[in-house]
Amino acid sequence: MHKTSVYLFRQDLRLEDNPAFSKACSESQFLIPIYCRSPENQKITKWGFPREGIHRSYFLNDSLNDLNQQLKAKGSELCLFEGEPTYVLQDLIKQLQVDAIYCEEIAAPEEQNELALIEALGKDLGIPIHATWQSTMIDPGELPFSVDEMPEQFTQFRIQIEKRKHLFTPPKSAPKAIPPLPDEFKHQQALEVSPSNIALSTQSSFPYWKESFRGGESHAKQHLHQYLQKRLPHTYKKTRNELFGEDYSSKFSPWLANGCLSSRIVMTQLKEFEAEFGANEGSYWLWFELLWRDYFRVLHLKWGSALYHARGLSDAPPPQHNPKCFEKWCAGNTGESIVDAGMRELHATGYLSNRLRQVVASYLIYDLNCDWRAGAAWFESQLIDYDVYSNQGNWLYIAGRGTDPRGGRRFNPKKQADDHDSDKAYRSLWL
Repeated sequence: MHKTSVYLFRQDLRLEDNPAFSKACSESQFLIPIYCRSPENQKITKWGFPREGIHRSYFLNDSLNDLNQQLKAKGSELCLFEGEPTYVLQDLIKQLQVDAIYCEEIAAPEEQNELALIEALGKDLGIPIHATWQSTMIDPGELPFSVDEMPEQFTQFRIQIEKRKHLFTPPKSAPKAIPPLPDEFKHQQALEVSPSNIALSTQSSFPYWKESFRGGESHAKQHLHQYLQKRLPHTYKKTRNELFGEDYSSKFSPWLANGCLSSRIVMTQLKEFEAEFGANEGSYWLWFELLWRDYFRVLHLKWGSALYHARGLSDAPPPQHNPKCFEKWCAGNTGESIVDAGMRELHATGYLSNRLRQVVASYLIYDLNCDWRAGAAWFESQLIDYDVYSNQGNWLYIAGRGTDPRGGRRFNPKKQADDHDSDKAYRSLWL
């Protein structure tokens, strides 16, 4: 039992199925839950735009406010800090007799470097750092292969898991009680208010400013409940490639990306749904897509920073880049109607259908001859459901620099428009 611990929230802004937070609660007499707004996310990328755009910021602020309300209901509070976690933690340790730090583990390079600095601080001061892996649907220790021996191709990855018939790890309950803040700890709560200077689009497929689409665990649970209540899993595969509308896909991704919702909770409730209403190809396909999410995470555990090289995992030459074409792509001014409609939706709403993400990424790489990393950075800045693992994995996949043996995926934009927007309804909406 530790007397005073700090819990650093990272990409796990929830109380239910958060094993790292539950562990901190059970092993601490006093607990300080914190979140650090890193200056790195406010910097301008080498491509010329902020790493975290206004849509991402809005949804994140909502998620933090919701988490704070949940903690307050249990007698605690979220303490928000501006600054790098290492410096924030160093100051807290100076102020208080902190004797343990808890957080989740994230396998992307920047997040790994951040954890390495925290662990070095802990080692210098003799304070244990408890980092827990908890973002996959299936715990890596329960996979039918070791991380180092994971199949490189997704199909083989999936087949081996289905043979084992262990489709997901059961979720953990939220802690029944949260240790209080230490009496001597004084922190002025200053959670930012969501920005109001966004031109909100009534055409958004994910209107995050509406009550039912707001950030945070409580809204994620409400969305999951209504999604199952409307029996939408049964039509998921049939509708998932549609381009606009609130019900054409699950819309779980923004809450999953911010850690407001656990994929293990989704699967637990989906299995209950199937037990009551029956399973079909649509409900199976939800698990299939969540497994893709796991695949990219395990791929990061195996390959780490190699996934962030210009060549990726391939022997292909470094990518070319055309700054003028890239600027037109970002603004939706390429002259290719389906691409421009998608890019304008993304910029206006922070959201884009999965089908169009593939189409616009392919167009940037193969038709405009631009650097795939610039496109990945633009998605990072714009998407409210930006997920470091899936974003990197999918861009590598389209660019042919990941593990796909077919060496890249080029989409014909005219064929995609004919197949998925034959009546031009989507393009009429955004052009």
